[in-house]
Amino acid sequence: GSCLTVSNSVAVNIKVLLEGPYQGAGLMSDALRTSSLLPTSEPYTAMGFTQTGGGGGETVNASVFTTTGDNAIVDWVLVELRNATTPSQVMSTRCGLLQKDGDIVGPDGVSSLVLSALPGNYYVAVRHRNHLGIMTGSAVALSGNAASIDFRQSATPTWGTQARKDLGGL
Repeated sequence: GSCLTVSNSVAVNIKVLLEGPYQGAGLMSDALRTSSLLPTSEPYTAMGFTQTGGGGGETVNASVFTTTGDNAIVDWVLVELRNATTPSQVMSTRCGLLQKDGDIVGPDGVSSLVLSALPGNYYVAVRHRNHLGIMTGSAVALSGNAASIDFRQSATPTWGTQARKDLGGL
């Protein structure tokens, strides 16, 4: 017979803004980068955040932090895929990099974030060590083709009430 190949990874293109470094016009400050304060290894595992599904231990080449402009790195973030029926259950994690324009990218500083999980429906949460987290309001279909989730837009449903703060329309 025939053989069916099923990918064990999914990709996401997530956009989010952090209020603390937000400067307006849809951009955040990259002061941690310009002050050489960003670690080349993800900080979440050492801080006690639980990693699962292959997440944790991500590292970057220091050259990733030389990018300037809208794609300059602001900080590390932790992305979680949560069970579609029990959103408190974290299925997979991956640490990514947040750019000035709100894009969350992989450790190479440019690619979509890829997580170890079978294609399917998941709640998607973004956490940061100094900010409140955010999660989609319903499960999102994920596959090897990067799904887009833009938490900056009020039309994107989120979990809970008042899960975001309006920053001049974003």
